[in-house]
Amino acid sequence: MPADGCSRVLLSFFLHALLILPSSSQDFDNDVLGAMIGPLTRVPVVTGRDVDMPCESRSLIQNDTLLLVVWYRKEAPVYSYDARKKGPTAHWIEEILSGRAQWMNWPVSALHLKDVQPQDRAMYRCRVDFQLSQTKNYRVALDVIELPSKPVIFDDHNKEITGVAGPYSEGSSFKLICSVNGGVPTPRVRWLAGDTVLPAVGVGDIQLSAGSKTLTLSIKNATRNLLAATFTCTANNTRLAPPQRTTVQLDLYLKPLTVEILSREQPLSVGRKGELWCKSTGARPPATITWWLGSTLLDSVTKHKDLEDRNETLSMLEWMPLKKHNGQVLTCRAEQPKINGSIIETKLLLNIYYMPETTMHLGAKMNPNDIEEGDDVYFGCVVDAYPPAYKVVWEHNGVILQHNPSNGVIISGNSNLALRNISRYQAGNYTCTASNVEGDGKSPPVQMRIVYKPMCRNRVMKLIGAPLQEQANIACEVDAFPPPDTFEWVLNSSLGSIKVDSERFTIEAKEGKSVLTYTPISDGDYGTLSCRATNLAGRQVAPCVYTLLPANRPDPPTNCTVYNLTDDALDLTCLPGYDGGLQNVYLAEVWANEGLVVNSSNGIAVWNLRRLGAKRRLRLVVYAANARGRSENVKFVVKTASKQSPRTEAQEAWEMNWAVGGVLGAALTITVILCLAFIATRLRRRSRDYEVATQSTKAQKSLQKRASPDDCNPDLIPPSKAAAECQPEPPLYAAVVARPESKNTSTHSLARTQSPTSPLSSHPPHFETQSARSCVNGAMKSHREIVTTRTPLLSGHQESCV
Repeated sequence: MPADGCSRVLLSFFLHALLILPSSSQDFDNDVLGAMIGPLTRVPVVTGRDVDMPCESRSLIQNDTLLLVVWYRKEAPVYSYDARKKGPTAHWIEEILSGRAQWMNWPVSALHLKDVQPQDRAMYRCRVDFQLSQTKNYRVALDVIELPSKPVIFDDHNKEITGVAGPYSEGSSFKLICSVNGGVPTPRVRWLAGDTVLPAVGVGDIQLSAGSKTLTLSIKNATRNLLAATFTCTANNTRLAPPQRTTVQLDLYLKPLTVEILSREQPLSVGRKGELWCKSTGARPPATITWWLGSTLLDSVTKHKDLEDRNETLSMLEWMPLKKHNGQVLTCRAEQPKINGSIIETKLLLNIYYMPETTMHLGAKMNPNDIEEGDDVYFGCVVDAYPPAYKVVWEHNGVILQHNPSNGVIISGNSNLALRNISRYQAGNYTCTASNVEGDGKSPPVQMRIVYKPMCRNRVMKLIGAPLQEQANIACEVDAFPPPDTFEWVLNSSLGSIKVDSERFTIEAKEGKSVLTYTPISDGDYGTLSCRATNLAGRQVAPCVYTLLPANRPDPPTNCTVYNLTDDALDLTCLPGYDGGLQNVYLAEVWANEGLVVNSSNGIAVWNLRRLGAKRRLRLVVYAANARGRSENVKFVVKTASKQSPRTEAQEAWEMNWAVGGVLGAALTITVILCLAFIATRLRRRSRDYEVATQSTKAQKSLQKRASPDDCNPDLIPPSKAAAECQPEPPLYAAVVARPESKNTSTHSLARTQSPTSPLSSHPPHFETQSARSCVNGAMKSHREIVTTRTPLLSGHQESCV
């Protein structure tokens, strides 16, 4: 070995011996030692990561060779690399770095340490020996950084907050405490609002207070803009790793900002369910909405429609307003139950429409029980309506009264009615009806009773048939107020005037009725019965008269008319004759050649006869019957129409073809006529000169004819020729039906039985003339005539009287 190489080895060994001496034997000053062994390099590393501790192993002398690299930890060798050896034996590792340390000579010279742990924090020295160059020493201070734990946020009650902080109430104050554990070196704790770092002095109502590894965020009088705001707590002790951070989001209960009644359906109406909407905005969660009428909470069905995305709440009140609610105040109140003192409200003055309520009364000084004919009566009508009634209508027994002073009806304004010089016919129920936009309100009827003497309800003399030795009940009915208390009956017969004993009749005073039970014994018991009633107003002036006749068979019906005659049915009506004083039944029989077809009876002389058969000659027999027998028959003949078969498709097509052909033929005919007219016009122009020449001659001849006394002219009637020029009389009305066998039946009654639709005769239309024009002594006499016209072209029951 050369001398210079030996000297370098000895020096390196000497320095190594100095470094491994016990600390008690080290007499050198540290600064001197540090200057002797080289500069210091600080290498930071985060726990768990890999690090490279640099150590330059290249010589500045050309052709120099690396011999040995030794790493010391706290001056204790922990790793060496002997470049003179090949393979794994060139490396030596202390157990503390076993499996984690590896010397790297390219691309840089460094000791690569994996998975750095806190115990790796120490002062390291690298010694490099060369073959030619002097030994080099490098110091490396390995700063192992321990990251702090993730911040934990607590509330005022030391309860950990994760994700969402709150909810807190709007306007309240609260704290957020951020706590951090561990960390070497000591971490720095900060609060961020969003991405903005909050300064230590605080911003507005947000204050910070620091402790040992804690930082408190204080918020006073929380405002609405803090809803959903994010606050982040960060902890950081190195730039080699991002800060540890924890974020929370604030949740707030918000007060309602506005409340409004949406009165789109105003005005409301009594008895009609109305809908009112109230809208509140700004509350979170949705506000609780209540409805108040004055100081009373409305007990009604309320539907909520929550729209949280628009921070809006709608409430619908289904309400049936009453009349008493008009003018009251309706309140809609919005409240956030989570926040004390958050109530806001809005008010609405109710405008309730209701139908008029009317009350009618007599005049103040009138006695309703002492109103007589000839008095003046006054009525008043009290109306309660909103909006006010625009008209009042007065009615008497359902008939509207009009203002007519000449007839004694005076209506003043809308609330007074005066009746002057009243009569009994004005008694009855009076009402007043007021109207507004809600409807018509009718008052309860006020009955006006007028004191008057009794009078017959039926003023027509009634014929009563009473068989001999049989009991008959005769009812006398009168109108009176007050009701009559006494009745008297008088019989006027051939034997004289006899007052009927009161035991023989009954009195129903409330109904104004008396019933006489009478039994004729002989012919002298028939005559005229008169009845008079008496009440507080006096005795009846004109008696009720009844003619008592012996009961007899009824007279036959008259003026029978057939109408609606079809192929299988007809309707028949007649005028009833005298009923013989008894209740009648009217019968109609339809006979054909084979016998009786239909037999129908009725309480009135009207029949609807069906199922007669088509195209048949039928004989109708009509008569009346009562307990005494039946009347004479009324007979006449009718003939039903033929039954029409339904049209087939072929017939309909044939009819359509004929219709089209008819239209085309008509068009062709019109064209030919127009052509002929054009030709005639041309010929007329050619012959104009000839016509002018002959015109005067023809005029003279015409005048000569008019001057002749023997000619008949419709415009000029010579007096001497009046009898000769009379128009011929129309033909007499032809008899088309059989005459009734009864002698009592009118000759004109059967003439009416012909229906316009009844094909009873093939004769042309005919007339029945009762009196016509006549020529007497050569002069024409004209007088009124009555003609009954029957023609198949007229509808049923149509007659023409001239």
